[in-house]
Amino acid sequence: MEHRTPTTPGPARATMSRRSMLGLSLATASAALLAACSSAPAAAARRIMPTDPAVQAAEQSRPSTGRTVQKALAAAPFTATLDGRAVSTWGYNGAINGPLLRGSVGDRLQVALHNGLKEGTTVHWHGLALANDQDGVQDLTQKAVAAGGDYAYGFRLSHPGTYWYHSHFELQRERALYGPLIVDDPAEAKDWDHEWVVLLDDWMDGVTGTPDDVLAELSKGMGGTMSGGMGGMMGGKYMSMGSTSDFLGGDAGDVRYPLHLFNGRTPSAPDTITARPGDRVRLRIINAAGDTAYRVGAPGTKLTLTHTDGYPVERRDVDAVVLGMGERIDALLTVPAGWTPLMALPEGKTGLALGRISTGSGKEPVPAALPSTLGGTVVDGGQLAAAAAVRLPAKAVTARHTVSLTGSMMAYDWGINGRRFSMESPFDGALEVRQGDRVQIDFVNRTTMWHPMHLHGHTFQVGGTGARKDTVIVRPGQTVSVLLDADNPGQWLYHCHNAYHAAQGMMGVLSYVSGG
Repeated sequence: MEHRTPTTPGPARATMSRRSMLGLSLATASAALLAACSSAPAAAARRIMPTDPAVQAAEQSRPSTGRTVQKALAAAPFTATLDGRAVSTWGYNGAINGPLLRGSVGDRLQVALHNGLKEGTTVHWHGLALANDQDGVQDLTQKAVAAGGDYAYGFRLSHPGTYWYHSHFELQRERALYGPLIVDDPAEAKDWDHEWVVLLDDWMDGVTGTPDDVLAELSKGMGGTMSGGMGGMMGGKYMSMGSTSDFLGGDAGDVRYPLHLFNGRTPSAPDTITARPGDRVRLRIINAAGDTAYRVGAPGTKLTLTHTDGYPVERRDVDAVVLGMGERIDALLTVPAGWTPLMALPEGKTGLALGRISTGSGKEPVPAALPSTLGGTVVDGGQLAAAAAVRLPAKAVTARHTVSLTGSMMAYDWGINGRRFSMESPFDGALEVRQGDRVQIDFVNRTTMWHPMHLHGHTFQVGGTGARKDTVIVRPGQTVSVLLDADNPGQWLYHCHNAYHAAQGMMGVLSYVSGG
């Protein structure tokens, strides 16, 4: 077996400003893209860049119905109302949740983006296997869409499932620049009566500060935050010092949030659907949060888990399911008579996100009277088994990489293999693969925090028979090994989906190369 594991890196480079690390100027971005081929892994090999013919060849090999679904997104500032207060933020089409984008397998999704912000932006299509030049990573797969500018995204929808889209530009996702994306399979047997698409989010923008304020405080590290006497010992204005979860292996998160949203609503005005007793509801749950895992369940009612990250699993009845940031879960819920609260508890933190199902009878539940915990059988998507039809066929591993997750709360210096990612040198430490490889990636968590690790443009299998996913929880001290087939050429970001860990440098590139 050939091992193409990166050599051990040197000491982490000094911290760069967030904008210099993740947002080059357009001129620098152009130079970086043009010079990328000069960063070849070996004299006789070259990187397969987003404009390479191999990228379009892969796109053309995907299923096609010949239909085009056309949508428009306008990113701009707007004012929302949350818990009775006006909140200034940024979003798509003037809403906390962007519009639902939907098509069938083989359709071409064409999205016209207008940037009404005063800074650049992009859109990333989370979980989709698509052409590399449509992936929406500024300075790696495209230039940022300038303030006032327009950009046309277009790609085929290659696999059914629950997905989402969001800005991949700096901390814009920590406002409201996200929305759901559903890919339907016309051949799928429908065993539900209602569908409920659920977006969960932790929220502080415009309430206690901005995401930039949060990062500025976190970047000082625990030592800097605790230097302010007893107030600092409580974690500063934004840093959370007491969030713990046995399920996640210890520290549950870095940030305190005043609100938790269920489809853009707080528990004081919860999202509510109606059904009849005995109806089955298909839940499509998306965790769009920046720093919070959610434990989702309906007290006294089982959930039957059917999919994770778009792929079917061996069905399992549970009392609750935990989703890390970026993960999705599909589940079936059989509706009892009366009111059914669907609770999303921020794992290891205080608060509640809430939705309700009403059958038109019974006493309306009061949030304060709901249970504070969801116990019983609780799992996360990475602990499920793939349905037999979507398991990867047996094949020898031809490229294996170790990804050590490094850093600490004390210095807030998150990175990969001791290196903090910089877009000025994106291929330093890249995981090099060749088209057709069976790839094994060993995520080794050497930190005391949990990390939801996400790979762009691919799904992987957790272990030999585990779930097919694109985002997986890696607990402290744990190694999670995943397998994938290198069948989508280009340059693909992988990173922790904790927004602040990624902003500090816990990112890298899965780099397709040829020749050599």
